[in-house]
Amino acid sequence: MVTVARTPKGGTDQSTISRGQFTGLTVAATGGPLALAVVFFPGVLGEASGSAGAVALVAAVLFLPPLLVWLSYSAGIVGPGGLYTFVEVAAGRRVALLQAALWVTSYLLYLVYTVTYIAYDLLPAMFPALTSVRPVLQVGTALLIVAVAVAPIRLALMVISALAALQVALVAALAAAGMAWTGAPAALAGAPAHPGTALLAAGNTSILFVCASLPLFLGAEVAGGRSSVRKGLAWGWAVVAAAVVGVAVPMAAAGASVTGAAVPGMALATAAGHPQLATAVGIGAAVSVALVIVAEFLALTRLGHALTGRPVSQLSRVLAAVLVLGSAASLADPTRVYNDLFKPSLVALWLAQLVVFAVYPRYAARRYGRRIRDVALAAGAGALMIFGLWSTIVNQLGT
Repeated sequence: MVTVARTPKGGTDQSTISRGQFTGLTVAATGGPLALAVVFFPGVLGEASGSAGAVALVAAVLFLPPLLVWLSYSAGIVGPGGLYTFVEVAAGRRVALLQAALWVTSYLLYLVYTVTYIAYDLLPAMFPALTSVRPVLQVGTALLIVAVAVAPIRLALMVISALAALQVALVAALAAAGMAWTGAPAALAGAPAHPGTALLAAGNTSILFVCASLPLFLGAEVAGGRSSVRKGLAWGWAVVAAAVVGVAVPMAAAGASVTGAAVPGMALATAAGHPQLATAVGIGAAVSVALVIVAEFLALTRLGHALTGRPVSQLSRVLAAVLVLGSAASLADPTRVYNDLFKPSLVALWLAQLVVFAVYPRYAARRYGRRIRDVALAAGAGALMIFGLWSTIVNQLGT
């Protein structure tokens, strides 16, 4: 049996994370759930908006192979290296270093351009009055993210878990309001899309769950070890998948006026007659995206520790400086920064995850013996990452 468990040293990272906090982190990292349900998911529906409920369900099914592969790895491996450690155990250090290089490249770029997205795209789209203060929003958002990310880990996860729970509550309130407005039977029926269109939308929705792997980098710090990590990961992802399905049902009946809006979740709440809920959803969606950045920050520091042996607290300070200075520097040309960083970040992400799935059969063969199911899981997970790569190239490059 292959078992790896290493706890990061340095700073406050000796603290133990509860299973509930780990689950909360998974919820926050997967999307985050509110932004995924009310902004990103409607944004990929296109002509399949009338089949939003079915698209969300199929998307959840399509993501099961990656989730099951991560869970299988986690049955024997927990450590600050996260996915890097998975690959190291399965295929050796050289391949693992390649995977880590791709992964770090992806998320370092993501840290900077996503702050720009929040300040220059998301918040002004929700609240147009903020357009004139976008530079202040950018620097302020970066500082708030850093403040949470460098806090003692228990305090940071208390904040993250509380905000994750609030996101889920807002999704539930929006789903209920949308159901009451559209009528559940009509929403469940929806207008069927062409199967190819619906499947494409489902694939593009499924890859939005990919950041669910971020909490794995904190696996060695979780009380209860491998069992808690696996249960927290599974339940956290399931909560987010259910949230997307819950909002998708009324979205299916709301029509293009809602799904085609700048912020579909706010449009749905407004159309349902709940302007206060619309405001809360808008603010919550921005917080949702910011918490994904926090999760990435925490994961990067743990991976940095695994690669260099340096204390997590030291790496946190360095990364905080990179995030704040990078966000400030991007003010020179925010649009170009976003456009230039977004595409290579996604390409590196799909390639990094593809390595994890490609070497999984080697790991599984040593742990469980040769089984067709493990090859099938790796193939399904790898195919989804290849789809993500194809979708990025076809839909993003050259735009």
